[in-house]
Amino acid sequence: MALIALLRDGGLHRGADLAKTLGITTRSLYRDIDTLKRSGVPVAGRRGQGYRMTAPVTLPALNLDMGELEALHLGLAVMSQADDPSLRDAAQRLAARIDAALPEGAPAEPAGWGLAVHPFADPAAGIRHMPALRAALRNRRAVWLSHRDPNGTRHSCVARLLKLEFWGRVWTCTFLCDGEPGEKTIRVDHIDSLAPAG
Repeated sequence: MALIALLRDGGLHRGADLAKTLGITTRSLYRDIDTLKRSGVPVAGRRGQGYRMTAPVTLPALNLDMGELEALHLGLAVMSQADDPSLRDAAQRLAARIDAALPEGAPAEPAGWGLAVHPFADPAAGIRHMPALRAALRNRRAVWLSHRDPNGTRHSCVARLLKLEFWGRVWTCTFLCDGEPGEKTIRVDHIDSLAPAG
């Protein structure tokens, strides 16, 4: 982090000067530069010529909780469907960088955190119901729920929500339907309508 802070100004820095400022040997500095490059930090330069940051924006290290990571992924899923090709490409590149940076064994590892090969046909369809679903879960309120099954058949019922889960690619909702046995789990983007049931 100290090395990143020195390079963040965008100027060209000699290796010997960086090592002296940090109180390390030039050999250690070269190893640290290689580590930064392998970690995806945009450092350019070579021994004897100097080093500098090449990206216009470098963020400090961030620690995200699961909710923040889910929100970030949802935003990227929406942007990956944008009409603007540059925004779409940027979202896909950022998703790949986040996926590469996540530690092994992170939650939802089997599904991966990158964007799905075929993301939501309409990303907003999955996101627009999230506030109401979260509120119903928090307040333990039943909802009128209308959704489509994988065959496209529509179903409606008074649902008692049990949980929302994020699988790295899609959100799912598990609930009990009044008058029907057993739990049901559906993709949130398959919900057509949702309303409080009292």
